[in-house]
Amino acid sequence: MVPSNEPDADGVRNSPLPDVQNHVQRYLATDGADGHDYYGFPTLLLTTRGRRTGRQIRTPLIYGRDGDRIVLIASNGASPKNPHWYQNLVADPEVRVQVRADRFVATGRIATAEERPRLWELMAKIFPKYDEYATETTRDIPVVVLEPHRG
Repeated sequence: MVPSNEPDADGVRNSPLPDVQNHVQRYLATDGADGHDYYGFPTLLLTTRGRRTGRQIRTPLIYGRDGDRIVLIASNGASPKNPHWYQNLVADPEVRVQVRADRFVATGRIATAEERPRLWELMAKIFPKYDEYATETTRDIPVVVLEPHRG
Protein backbone atom coordinates (compact mmCIF):
# COMPACT_ATOMS: atom_id res chain seq x y z
CA MET A 1 0.00 0.00 0.00
CA VAL A 2 1.56 3.29 -1.09
CA PRO A 3 0.76 6.15 1.28
CA SER A 4 -1.09 9.02 -0.33
CA ASN A 5 -2.34 12.43 0.72
CA GLU A 6 -4.71 12.56 -2.24
CA PRO A 7 -8.34 12.95 -1.23
CA ASP A 8 -10.35 9.72 -1.14
CA ALA A 9 -13.73 9.25 -2.84
CA ASP A 10 -15.39 11.29 -0.06
CA GLY A 11 -12.88 14.12 -0.50
CA VAL A 12 -11.11 13.39 2.79
CA ARG A 13 -7.37 13.95 3.08
CA ASN A 14 -5.01 12.22 5.49
CA SER A 15 -2.01 13.62 7.28
CA PRO A 16 0.91 14.54 5.01
CA LEU A 17 3.20 12.27 7.08
CA PRO A 18 3.78 8.94 5.26
CA ASP A 19 3.72 6.80 8.44
CA VAL A 20 0.40 8.36 9.47
CA GLN A 21 -1.03 7.93 5.95
CA ASN A 22 -0.03 4.26 6.02
CA HIS A 23 -1.68 3.78 9.44
CA VAL A 24 -4.92 5.42 8.24
CA GLN A 25 -5.03 3.39 5.02
CA ARG A 26 -4.54 0.11 6.92
CA TYR A 27 -7.25 1.12 9.40
CA LEU A 28 -9.70 2.00 6.62
CA ALA A 29 -8.96 -1.12 4.57
CA THR A 30 -9.58 -3.46 7.53
CA ASP A 31 -12.24 -1.53 9.49
CA GLY A 32 -9.66 -1.09 12.21
CA ALA A 33 -8.66 -4.77 12.51
CA ASP A 34 -5.19 -3.51 11.52
CA GLY A 35 -4.68 -0.10 13.09
CA HIS A 36 -7.13 0.18 15.98
CA ASP A 37 -4.54 -1.20 18.40
CA TYR A 38 -1.57 0.98 17.52
CA TYR A 39 1.48 -0.14 19.52
CA GLY A 40 -1.00 -1.39 22.12
CA PHE A 41 -3.02 1.83 22.34
CA PRO A 42 -6.67 2.13 21.19
CA THR A 43 -6.87 4.37 18.15
CA LEU A 44 -9.75 5.95 16.27
CA LEU A 45 -9.94 8.03 13.11
CA LEU A 46 -11.13 11.61 13.56
CA THR A 47 -12.20 13.70 10.56
CA THR A 48 -12.36 17.46 11.03
CA ARG A 49 -13.02 20.32 8.63
CA GLY A 50 -9.93 22.46 8.03
CA ARG A 51 -10.50 25.86 9.57
CA ARG A 52 -8.78 27.66 6.69
CA THR A 53 -9.23 25.31 3.74
CA GLY A 54 -12.64 23.81 4.49
CA ARG A 55 -11.18 20.42 3.48
CA GLN A 56 -11.99 17.25 5.43
CA ILE A 57 -8.86 15.98 7.21
CA ARG A 58 -8.55 12.55 8.86
CA THR A 59 -6.23 11.91 11.81
CA PRO A 60 -5.62 8.75 13.88
CA LEU A 61 -5.72 9.47 17.62
CA ILE A 62 -5.50 7.55 20.87
CA TYR A 63 -8.85 7.62 22.64
CA GLY A 64 -10.69 6.59 25.77
CA ARG A 65 -14.34 6.06 26.62
CA ASP A 66 -16.40 7.79 29.26
CA GLY A 67 -19.77 6.09 28.98
CA ASP A 68 -21.03 6.79 25.46
CA ARG A 69 -18.59 9.65 25.05
CA ILE A 70 -15.14 9.53 23.48
CA VAL A 71 -12.22 11.32 25.17
CA LEU A 72 -9.16 12.70 23.35
CA ILE A 73 -6.08 14.56 24.52
CA ALA A 74 -4.82 17.39 22.27
CA SER A 75 -1.22 16.86 23.29
CA ASN A 76 0.70 17.27 20.03
CA GLY A 77 3.47 15.61 22.01
CA ALA A 78 4.78 18.33 24.29
CA SER A 79 4.70 20.95 21.53
CA PRO A 80 4.01 24.53 22.61
CA LYS A 81 1.14 24.61 20.08
CA ASN A 82 -2.13 22.72 19.98
CA PRO A 83 -2.47 20.17 17.16
CA HIS A 84 -4.22 21.17 13.91
CA TRP A 85 -7.06 18.70 14.48
CA TYR A 86 -7.86 20.44 17.77
CA GLN A 87 -7.82 23.91 16.20
CA ASN A 88 -10.12 22.60 13.46
CA LEU A 89 -12.50 21.04 16.00
CA VAL A 90 -12.72 24.30 17.96
CA ALA A 91 -13.57 26.16 14.73
CA ASP A 92 -16.14 23.52 13.66
CA PRO A 93 -17.08 21.08 16.44
CA GLU A 94 -19.05 18.67 14.21
CA VAL A 95 -16.70 15.80 13.39
CA ARG A 96 -16.80 12.31 11.92
CA VAL A 97 -15.39 9.42 13.91
CA GLN A 98 -14.47 5.84 13.10
CA VAL A 99 -13.82 3.34 15.91
CA ARG A 100 -13.03 0.02 14.28
CA ALA A 101 -15.95 -0.48 11.81
CA ASP A 102 -18.28 1.89 13.72
CA ARG A 103 -18.63 5.24 11.93
CA PHE A 104 -20.61 8.13 13.37
CA VAL A 105 -20.92 11.90 13.62
CA ALA A 106 -20.14 13.62 16.92
CA THR A 107 -19.91 17.08 18.41
CA GLY A 108 -16.63 17.91 20.08
CA ARG A 109 -16.14 20.17 23.06
CA ILE A 110 -13.46 21.03 25.58
CA ALA A 111 -13.88 19.23 28.90
CA THR A 112 -15.23 21.40 31.69
CA ALA A 113 -12.96 22.34 34.59
CA GLU A 114 -14.94 19.96 36.79
CA GLU A 115 -14.60 16.90 34.54
CA ARG A 116 -11.08 17.56 33.23
CA PRO A 117 -9.07 15.99 36.13
CA ARG A 118 -11.04 12.74 36.00
CA LEU A 119 -10.84 12.52 32.20
CA TRP A 120 -7.13 13.38 32.20
CA GLU A 121 -6.52 10.56 34.68
CA LEU A 122 -8.55 8.17 32.50
CA MET A 123 -6.43 9.03 29.47
CA ALA A 124 -3.09 8.99 31.35
CA LYS A 125 -3.87 5.40 32.39
CA ILE A 126 -4.30 4.53 28.71
CA PHE A 127 -1.26 6.50 27.52
CA PRO A 128 1.04 7.42 30.46
CA LYS A 129 3.20 9.76 28.33
CA TYR A 130 0.42 12.38 28.58
CA ASP A 131 1.57 13.12 32.15
CA GLU A 132 5.11 13.52 30.87
CA TYR A 133 3.99 15.85 28.07
CA ALA A 134 2.12 18.02 30.58
CA THR A 135 5.37 18.69 32.46
CA GLU A 136 7.30 19.40 29.25
CA THR A 137 5.11 22.19 27.88
CA THR A 138 3.91 25.54 29.17
CA ARG A 139 0.40 25.20 27.72
CA ASP A 140 -2.53 23.49 29.36
CA ILE A 141 -3.08 20.45 27.17
CA PRO A 142 -6.76 20.34 26.20
CA VAL A 143 -9.01 17.40 27.00
CA VAL A 144 -11.68 16.94 24.32
CA VAL A 145 -15.00 15.18 24.71
CA LEU A 146 -16.84 13.83 21.65
CA GLU A 147 -20.59 13.44 22.08
CA PRO A 148 -21.88 10.97 19.44
CA HIS A 149 -25.05 11.77 17.48
CA ARG A 150 -26.94 8.53 17.96
CA GLY A 151 -30.55 7.85 16.86
